[in-house]
Amino acid sequence: MLLGHGPERITAGHWATIGAVPSFDIVSELNDHEVANALDQANRELAQRFDFKDTGARFELEESTVTLHAQVDFQLKQMLEILKLRLGRRGIDLACLDVKEPEINLSAARQQVLLKQGIDAESGRKISRLVKDSKLKVQASIQGEKVRITGKQRDDLQAAIKLLRGAKLDLPLQFNNFRD
Repeated sequence: MLLGHGPERITAGHWATIGAVPSFDIVSELNDHEVANALDQANRELAQRFDFKDTGARFELEESTVTLHAQVDFQLKQMLEILKLRLGRRGIDLACLDVKEPEINLSAARQQVLLKQGIDAESGRKISRLVKDSKLKVQASIQGEKVRITGKQRDDLQAAIKLLRGAKLDLPLQFNNFRD
């Protein structure tokens, strides 16, 4: 559909691009499939290792918590290293791990490892402050568990991504929905 007459005619589809501002979203998400595969590999490694044979040592995943079950504290430490190795090889950033204190009694030991996802309000404010203090010509807005960065220039958005990749934040970040 064409609007107007003469050389200044604009197509209806063109209107959508006139007001669009380049943006991208900052998220902190885990690939659940890769986490499950890493835990499966870790459990298989426990089954094959001589020092873990017939000990009942295992990894269990419930929602976003991995529970390590073993007989003694020493085995939990080894299991935590196996878990980190397997997750790392699957491309999962280890900054998402929140390792809790082990619970040890006479018959067994267990430890929980929380898998952090999403950007909480405090981290969102930290990211927004970092972007604002950088003096880049971009704006940050917190939208639930993600932060949206908008700016007029694509180069400014790419500079913001570079800034955030270099920042020492205690959670893994991914950048998606890049709109030009």
